[in-house]
Amino acid sequence: MALQLLGSRLLLLLLLGTMVSEISPTEVCSNTILPGSKGDDGEIGQEGEQGKQGKTGPPGHRGLTGELGSTGDAGQTGKTGPAGYKGSKGDPGTDGPSGLKGKPGTTCDCGRYRKVVGQMDVNINKLKNAIKFLKNVILGIMETEEKLYLIVKEAQKYQEALVNCNLRGGTLAMPKTENTNSALAGYVNRAGLTRVFIGLQTSEQPDQGTAVYTDQSPVQNYTAWAEGEPQGAAANSSCVALSSAGRWSPVLCEGSMFYVCEFKKERLAPITLQQ
Repeated sequence: MALQLLGSRLLLLLLLGTMVSEISPTEVCSNTILPGSKGDDGEIGQEGEQGKQGKTGPPGHRGLTGELGSTGDAGQTGKTGPAGYKGSKGDPGTDGPSGLKGKPGTTCDCGRYRKVVGQMDVNINKLKNAIKFLKNVILGIMETEEKLYLIVKEAQKYQEALVNCNLRGGTLAMPKTENTNSALAGYVNRAGLTRVFIGLQTSEQPDQGTAVYTDQSPVQNYTAWAEGEPQGAAANSSCVALSSAGRWSPVLCEGSMFYVCEFKKERLAPITLQQ
């Protein structure tokens, strides 16, 4: 009985397997709708509104250098710069050809000419005294053995005063000794002034010392600073004034005041003395 039941089940399974193998996969039912053929192109629609501005893009590559433009008009002539220092003496030129022999001279009456020369010496000495009086009294110039000093009673800024002294053939006064400083202080006092610019500036460079004269030499052996000076003033107040008491103090370079020029006596000819 059990064998018959087992055989019936095997037969049933065999029949089911045969039926499944005979069913084709293409016969599976599907509800998919196939697309139709492509239609004609429609008309172009109206232009839409402008969209919002997008983010700024990265910078582009640098363009090629353009061609040089034409030369512009010449600018206005600038102010005259300070006079340069006197150059060194040049080499002597070659000797020129000898001149023709002159006519023989006549006998000289030396006694009469000696009197004329002597009188000329007297007149020259009188002229020198008159010039000294003119310099010391009328023009107000102070004179020492080596130099002349002139107070310019025209209030100017430090740089303008320096240029003005250079144009006159000198420079701003540089009191490098006690005698010179005392003489200048007395000169300022007699002129009825409180203080004047001198050729000295406080230095911001440690290797140049506390101050430097206009000829770029540092202050070394003598100073006359007022009590508590200098105090490391800023660049715009690094100029120096001399008081009538002979004291130095830093002042604003852009401030305006009278100043003292100095001149070497060997350069007396080109000096401009008028104030």
